[in-house]
Amino acid sequence: MPGGTGDPIGVAVHGAADGDIAARSPLAIFRARFRRDRVAMAALAVIALLIVVSIAAPLVTSVVGTPGPTVQDTSALDQVYGTPTGPSGAHPFGVDGNGHDIFTRILYGGRISLEVAIISTLLSMVIGVAVGMIAGYYRGWVDALLSRVIDVVLTFPILLLAIGIGSACAVNGCLRGAIQPGVGLVIFVIVISNWTYIARIIRGQVLSLREKEFVEASRSLGASDRRILTRDILPNLVVPIIIYGTLLIPQSILFEAALSFLGIGVQPDSPTWGAMISDATGSLDSAWWYVAFPGMALLVTVLAFNLLGDGLQDALDPRRTT
Repeated sequence: MPGGTGDPIGVAVHGAADGDIAARSPLAIFRARFRRDRVAMAALAVIALLIVVSIAAPLVTSVVGTPGPTVQDTSALDQVYGTPTGPSGAHPFGVDGNGHDIFTRILYGGRISLEVAIISTLLSMVIGVAVGMIAGYYRGWVDALLSRVIDVVLTFPILLLAIGIGSACAVNGCLRGAIQPGVGLVIFVIVISNWTYIARIIRGQVLSLREKEFVEASRSLGASDRRILTRDILPNLVVPIIIYGTLLIPQSILFEAALSFLGIGVQPDSPTWGAMISDATGSLDSAWWYVAFPGMALLVTVLAFNLLGDGLQDALDPRRTT
């Protein structure tokens, strides 16, 4: 029977050893499905390792013996031409044109990428879910107004919009100083671009859910709109929120890398994967390590989050019977 929270996965039964029928909770079904997906489990392990290594970047660099992210070791450069040198015992991933250790800057760049991606995704989800729920539930002029706002935002080319906002806010910030140049500016730009997609998805889900029997039952019992939205509809949106949130994180990582590649947002002295790849474009033929290692870090991170999102989508699919 449908209830206030619904059943996003379904309930399965299995035969116990004594022949009785035992029910499994939706959480147990999800865990069993997810654990059988070796690719998703491997992606989760990679993501966990990336998070731990990024958080413990100072400890890792001290153990490995590499200098800090802003230390310029000119003695590590080629003594004749002053060009970057490749991997060595002192610098496992080599150094860039300024003598920065690439291994250290990749670790600290992972910090920025994960911070920007996770925070911007959370903010995008909060705004998108709120707008989508209000538009889908109330319909009428409320839905028309919010849908037109979404359409207007979507008409702007994302990259050009990001460049415009980033350039306008790059010196003195925006919104009377509330948005300052740096990581905060990058997060603001990504949120402005991403919340609309979530809002459209949630709106479509709510338009269907508001006509379900359990919502009609709550409405007939005199439940307020706020209670229906928070107690009946929102729990049934957990699955799409988790799935699309997981898939939005790698998109945000790539967006941050693209903005850093263009020199927008994050300060020049801050190590980011996009900025490192941008700096390496002039020395691809002579310093392959300068672009290869940041590019590999970006590739592995984005791929891991995408595979995790696919695994979550499969494990939470209510149409699956096993």
